[in-house]
Amino acid sequence: MTAETSSPAPAKPVPLLVGVTITALAGAALTGWGIYDMITGPFGDSAALGRSEFGGVILLLMGLLPLLAGRALLRLRRWGRTPAVLTNSLFLAVAYFMWTGSGLLPALAVPVAMLGLTGVVSLLNPRVTEALYS
Repeated sequence: MTAETSSPAPAKPVPLLVGVTITALAGAALTGWGIYDMITGPFGDSAALGRSEFGGVILLLMGLLPLLAGRALLRLRRWGRTPAVLTNSLFLAVAYFMWTGSGLLPALAVPVAMLGLTGVVSLLNPRVTEALYS
């Protein structure tokens, strides 16, 4: 096929890109936290070494799913929306527990909740549904 005969790539709606960005940021944060835990584990308390390494692996795996979901959504694969919406929904639970905390946590709960709501609403937008299911 030549460039003239190939069909143009379907345009990705802005809400999809917003949802993918928020999901990818969450995945990158979880992945980075997991790597940090695995690297700093040997330098901490020797009794907590196994817990730190295991926790790091779990966080790493938890961060890879949103990254894969974001990649799938950029390729307009339908399956990526479910883990992306789930990841963004978890922001709301995290924000609730931050809100009930003390110190700086309640102030940080509002932006975390707003990110979660923005991600869920943008991924469930009708234009996103049309792009994924057409």
